[in-house]
Amino acid sequence: MRKTLIYRSLQILSAMAFVVLISSATFAQDGAALFSGNCTSCHAVGKEVLGPDLKDVSKRRNLEWITKWVKNSGAVIASGDPYATSLFAKFNKTVMPPQNLKDDDIKAIVAYIDAESAKAPKKVVVAASGTSGKAEGDNLGLILVVCGIILLILVLVLGKAVKGLNKVVRQKEGLPAPIERKPLAALWFWMRNNKKLVAIILIVFMSWSTVKGWDTLWNIGVTTGYQPDQPIQFSHKIHAGDNGINCVYCHSGVEHSKTAGIPTANVCMNCHKAIKESDVQLDNGAVATEEIGKIYKALDYNPSTQQYGNNPKPIEWNRVHNLQDFVYFNHSQHVKVGKIECQTCHGPVQEMTTAKQYSKLTMGWCIDCHLATPVQVKGNHYYDKIVDYMDHKHPGDTIKVANIGGTECARCHY
Repeated sequence: MRKTLIYRSLQILSAMAFVVLISSATFAQDGAALFSGNCTSCHAVGKEVLGPDLKDVSKRRNLEWITKWVKNSGAVIASGDPYATSLFAKFNKTVMPPQNLKDDDIKAIVAYIDAESAKAPKKVVVAASGTSGKAEGDNLGLILVVCGIILLILVLVLGKAVKGLNKVVRQKEGLPAPIERKPLAALWFWMRNNKKLVAIILIVFMSWSTVKGWDTLWNIGVTTGYQPDQPIQFSHKIHAGDNGINCVYCHSGVEHSKTAGIPTANVCMNCHKAIKESDVQLDNGAVATEEIGKIYKALDYNPSTQQYGNNPKPIEWNRVHNLQDFVYFNHSQHVKVGKIECQTCHGPVQEMTTAKQYSKLTMGWCIDCHLATPVQVKGNHYYDKIVDYMDHKHPGDTIKVANIGGTECARCHY
């Protein structure tokens, strides 16, 4: 009897422990889902979006205060709460809309935020690397020049030393002093007495100069690494990288037009009507707040009154990518139909501060891609006949862009 009671007690305790574990896991999972569905449009853990950074929010305010704020932030502000009024002033006197959440839901969200806060790194404001437009190999070139000068000095010094020792040895042995020749005469004398070596040097030099000359001609017009300064220091790293804004949001023409399009300043204002200040340091050492101010100036917009004036001015962006006029390229064909990621041609834009040309964009570069890239035929009935033909004539082969005319001259030149 006693053993039976102990056994049943253990069963009950095990069941209770299991329920607690499942409940806590579900609680955390619910918190993540609730945060994603209700908070992410304005908040994040570890950075400010439209509202305050929620990292360690439970350390700043207790759960009771947070619950009141989430359900009715306007009432908390109206009560004169110092922390609430300071938040209201900091975020442009924008009232957080009341959230239709239960107390348990808010508790689950706070638990999720606490868990994410432990993972989030500490904020460190780092100045972005400069973009003066110089080639990356400038320092290497300077080092090589300095080494060359040092080597030349060593050769001259050692040459003088060898010449002096040779004279001393000849005097000691009773031989006549060596004939003194001017530099050019000495070079000519050496060349006449070392014809085979001179011939080898000339052949190597001619081969090297031919290859370098060909590379120079081949790369005329290729501007890989070109990174011009812009009138407004727009950071792709902050927008596309840190904040995860989709490229299509700003470059809206990319899915239905030949060109991707340069976003208008009004697109910037979709966010920067609310985000007016930032202490992040940009490429030229300026603070982001100053660059946001340039958008307002271009639009003749007063952020205090939120009114537009009558004297807007266009922003004169400097073009980065420029294909020749005799080349036809359509963004929508590649992005919408071909499912090609922007980074394939433009590189890791989400890591760039100032945009630069990443790829060569030469004909050879395009053809290499067409030879290697498979066509996205799945779910696209436009390619049904081609799929049937390839299955019949070349079973098992992947359809590449080259198989559907991707290397024909008239595809890009007409």
